Amino acid sequence: MLETIALPVALLVIAYLFGSLNSAIVLCKLAGLPDPRSQGSGNPGATNVLRFGGKKLAATVLFFDVLKGVLPVLMAHALGLEMVWVAATALAAFVGHLFPLFFQFRGGKGVATALGGFLALSPALAAAGLLTWLLVFAISRISSLSALMAAALTPFYSLWLIGSIGARWLILAVAMMLIARHHTNIRRLISGDEEKS
Repeated sequence: MLETIALPVALLVIAYLFGSLNSAIVLCKLAGLPDPRSQGSGNPGATNVLRFGGKKLAATVLFFDVLKGVLPVLMAHALGLEMVWVAATALAAFVGHLFPLFFQFRGGKGVATALGGFLALSPALAAAGLLTWLLVFAISRISSLSALMAAALTPFYSLWLIGSIGARWLILAVAMMLIARHHTNIRRLISGDEEKS
């Protein structure tokens, strides 16, 4: 039993540590820019970096945030783990981004890392979530609203696209945490103060 569970648990730890490598903070430091947690919205993610670091740096942050969701999940697939453990690996990388061990547990909102994890877990699920984001953004031009709608609908998409019930619950956990991380955006959306992109 211990031998059976040791490998997936070790991978969860690796995924969390990988998720804890916040690319926005690291890349801004390398570029000689302030810590993104002290600028703009205070969120160490691509959208906030775009505000003061430019498109190229923001795109690089986005790439690495997606990648750190993708790689641990691909490792789980390669090791032949059950779908529930693969989904747990995506959750661990996502939690690492939200509460990074290396940055005083002050991380980002996790949209890109969640997308990366879902992309490696199920390309169809990631595509459904991304298309939702794009559609809502095309209509509203509000990034946070797009992320919230994609997060809210992804667990429903998983009912058709993911066979494992355990994996569906973990996908729901990611979605709920992602929505919770957008609490300030939700307040601004309700008050009509949320900025358009």
